[in-house]
Formats: sequence, structure tokens, C-alpha cells
Amino acid sequence: MPQLDTDKISRWDLHGREHVVRVRRTGVQRTLSCDTCGWRRGARFLPWARAQEHLADAHQATVNPAAA
Repeated sequence: MPQLDTDKISRWDLHGREHVVRVRRTGVQRTLSCDTCGWRRGARFLPWARAQEHLADAHQATVNPAAA
């Protein structure tokens, strides 16, 4: 059975709402899924960059809670 790891990318929008994209990893394949809108995409390379791009484009969520 393949090992499954899950990470998440969190960003806040200007209204203080948190938006999360989860990155699930099975082997070399990664699947991105947005908790807010249900968007899903497979990404083999640069999944975190694609997750941040989705959050910025779809939800205007650009504030990194780790940097605050």
C-alpha cells in the first residue's frame, strides 16, 4: 500500500477568512484540493507554488499566517 502524506497551505484574505489548500502525496504524484471551493488538480512539480497561486487568484488570500 502506498504511503499517503498530507500537507496544507493556509492563507488569509483581507476579510480575515482562512483558506486552505491541501497537498496529498502518493509516491511522486501530488493532488491539490481546496477546502473552500472544492477545486482539485494533480501536480507533479511545484505543488506548493500552484496552491499559493490558486489561493491568490480564486480567493484573494495572500496573507501568510506563519509570517504574521
